[in-house]
This record gives sequence, structure tokens and C-alpha cells, in this order.
Amino acid sequence: MIINKAKDENILREASNISLNILKQLGKEIKEGITPLELDIKAGELCKEYRVKPAFKRVKGYNFNTCISINDVAVHGIPKDIPLKNGDLISIDFGIIHKGMYTDHCWTWSLGKPNKENSKLLNAGREAVENCIPLAISGNHTGDLGNEMERVAKENGFNILKIFVGHGIGKTLHDIPDIPAYGKKGSGSLLVDGMVICIECQVVNDNGRIVIDKDGWSAKTENGGNSVMFEYMVIVRKDKPDVLTNTLDWNTVL
Repeated sequence: MIINKAKDENILREASNISLNILKQLGKEIKEGITPLELDIKAGELCKEYRVKPAFKRVKGYNFNTCISINDVAVHGIPKDIPLKNGDLISIDFGIIHKGMYTDHCWTWSLGKPNKENSKLLNAGREAVENCIPLAISGNHTGDLGNEMERVAKENGFNILKIFVGHGIGKTLHDIPDIPAYGKKGSGSLLVDGMVICIECQVVNDNGRIVIDKDGWSAKTENGGNSVMFEYMVIVRKDKPDVLTNTLDWNTVL
């Protein structure tokens, strides 16, 4: 979607702020012994409190408010009734529908101080996406973003998942363009002023291939290596992108 009406932009900002507040509250709920399913139920309660609808329940066959991916689950994790434990990496992917506008963003936390490898993975995953944000300006291409994401992951000794992509968003959950976490500079779709996009990347301490769990959704790393995921909503602008889900000052360690 390309934002060209002040009313639409205002609604999108409202939606993003509500969505961000809910995700922040979910992060504060993370503690040893709580289950992803309990966090998902809390997300549903918060959606009712804010009078918004959970976006992911609009996905055919998906019946949860969130995707919560733990450790070797890279993305699309079904919120399970298994208690979290110290040292877990927890990615909460979340979105809402507010006055016809969709949101979609993700953050990864470590429950307790991460070990050296997990700390490096968290930093690389976050940097891979955050380094891309200044590149989300009109005249650049999706390949410019993807090239940067893969570069950061590789330089830190990790891989990215190529099977999942960032995307446009607005009046639908997934819109054009696709934004892979890899690519050549100057390649792919042209970014234009007002385009609303989700920049996301799964950085894995594994070979970059996945297997789908028996639940039919959870995408796990092939060899059991850990994964992190970060996702930001951004409006493409001419000189400096506009970050809608600004988590740049958030911590990754709880």
C-alpha cells in the first residue's frame, strides 16, 4: 500500500502505536514458568481491551493471536502449553486490525542472560534488520535491503532464511512488494515514497533450511540451531524512512 491520504496515515499510526503497546506488554509478561499459550491468551485479552482485532486470526487455518517461536523455531511458532525456562529465546510476532489497517511486527527476547552464542545471535539479528531501515528510501530497491540483511548475518557467522520474506502491508496483512532477506544491490522491486513495508529477517545459527513441525505451522531449523526474528513496519520516504513500530530503544534481555 502507498499512503497518500492523511486520514489513512493517521489510522495506520494509531494502529501501529496500539500494536506496539500490546507487544511491549506481552514482553513484560515473559518469565520463567509462563507458557507461550498463556502469552497468546493475554494478547487476545489486550486486543479486546484496546478494541482491535488480532490480525493473524484472519489467516486461513490459524487460530491464535500471535506466533511465538522458541529457540530452534524460526517463525510461525504455534503458542504451546510448555513453560518457558531460563535461557530461552522467545520471538513474538504480532499484528492487529484497527479501522481497516493491519500491523505486523516482531521482537525477540532472551529470558535471562543469554550465553555467548545466543547473545551474538540476538545482536546480529537485530542489526541485520535495523541496518536496513535507513535504506528504505524512495529510489532504492528491495535488493538493497536484502543484501544488507544477509551481509550482517554472514559476517557474524550466521545464515538467514530465504524461504520467508518481508512484505508490504496496509489494508491487507501481506501486500506487494516481497522483501527477501537476501539480494543484489539495485535489484528487486523499486521502493517509492509512501510505500508501507515490513522489514523482517530470521537469522539462524544453522544452515538456513527449515522443517515444518507436526503442528503444521512451526518452522524449525533443520539441525536444531537457534533462531531470532526482528521485524519493523516502515513508511518509505524520499530522504529518511518513517519507522511506525519503533522498538529501537528496546532491550533483548529480560
